[in-house]
This record gives sequence, structure tokens and C-alpha cells, in this order.
Amino acid sequence: MTIDLRGARVLLTGATGGIGHAIARALHAQGAVLTITGRRTEALDALAAELSATALAADLARPEAPQELLEQAGRVDVLIANAALPGVGPLTEFSTEKLDSNLAVNLRAPIILARSVLPGMLERGSGHLVFIGSVSGLTASPGGSIYSATKFGLRGLAAGLRQDLHGTGVGVSLVMPGFVRDAGMFVDSGMQLPPGVRTVSPERVAGCVVRAVRRDKGEIVAAPLEMRIAARLGSVAPGLNAAVQRMAGAADITATHTGTR
Repeated sequence: MTIDLRGARVLLTGATGGIGHAIARALHAQGAVLTITGRRTEALDALAAELSATALAADLARPEAPQELLEQAGRVDVLIANAALPGVGPLTEFSTEKLDSNLAVNLRAPIILARSVLPGMLERGSGHLVFIGSVSGLTASPGGSIYSATKFGLRGLAAGLRQDLHGTGVGVSLVMPGFVRDAGMFVDSGMQLPPGVRTVSPERVAGCVVRAVRRDKGEIVAAPLEMRIAARLGSVAPGLNAAVQRMAGAADITATHTGTR
């Protein structure tokens, strides 16, 4: 199954971040009709003006926000659930409020949005759901238990829905970026990678999103070859992955960044 994005009504969450900007521009270049959402209205309005998109401010940490957003957005042919909050550090350092926010934005909101747009897609016999995950949803790292929990959950959601929707004309994709340079939560964190660890551009992630929709790809890891291999191996051999990360000093890197050591 292939989907033509020309004229498709696309709802993109998390559009105010650098990766969201790149995804929005890539979809616009394909001829999509965009509704973009985010919390930072100034950045959202500027992007909407650039792309002739509809801007809807939304804080997906609010329980009512996903449904309110859909009531304003109208018909959705393609949902791209990109909004996410970082969740780095020891579990004991997270307040209940922060835990609730991470779970709401990273996992609950995509579930609610998908559930709400699906009836219309199924009635039309066409549509696509894209969830922006992470390599942290394939293999966990020190200090990333909360973020990985949400991204592992998102991968399960996407995989299960893809099976449920087989043959309906509605596709489901999961795009899992590695470390993204120039924009996004990795850059915002200020974390320094070990020498030799490569990154990908926001534009490459955006290209993977377009390819996922047009070719109905189930999963795409948007990362350099060595990271794609390591992530897949880590998912089937978590003990070995943990040992390798300890040898590489991953825990020290995270602890230095979060100030927990």
C-alpha cells in the first residue's frame, strides 16, 4: 500500500521543536495540508505562516488536550505523533507530577489521538498513523528508565495497531531516531557523546517519516548504520547491551549531565 501525501490532511504534534519543524517542512514539500500543534505559540505561528498551515496551540500534558485538539483539527488523514518530553535521570529524582507529564505526553496522548482519528480513517478505508519513537524504545540506557518506558510502550502500541489494522487501508509506522544533531531534546540537553558516535540530521528523520507514510513501513530506525545494528542487537540481547554500555561509560556520561554524580 502506498499513500500520496498531496492534499492529505496531516495533524502533526510537537511541531515547535527542531525535529517537528523539519517534519512539517518535509510534509509541506509533499503537498500535505498541515495542522501543526505545540506549546510555544510564537514558534508555532511563525512556522504556520511559512507553510500556510493551521496552528493549534496545545499542551498535551493536560488530560483534556488531545480531544480538544481533535475537535478543532477536523478531518485527519495522517496523524504524526511527534510530541515528547525528555525523561533522563534516576527514577527517585522524578516527582509524581513530572512522571505524570512524561506518561501523558509521550504515551497517553498518542493513544488517545490514534483512538479518536481511527473511526474516520476506517470509514474512508485509508489513512496513516506515524508514531515518533526512539532507539531508546529498542534498547535501554543508564538514566533513561522513564523515557525508555514511554518509548517501549509506543513501540508496542504501533506494532499491535499495525496487526489490528492489516487489510483496512490504514497504515501504522514507528520512526525511531537515534541521536539527532542541530535540534531536538538531545541537543537541548547539552549531553556530550563519546568520540566516534555519529548523529543524524532532523531532515533525515523527516525524510524517514515521509518514506514511512508513502511506503507503509512498519518500523524505521533513523540512525547511522552502526547504531541501527547496535540497537537491534541490544533489543534481543539486553544483558550484553548493558555490559557494553557499562564498558563505554554510558552511566558516567548521563550522571555528569544530570548532576547525579
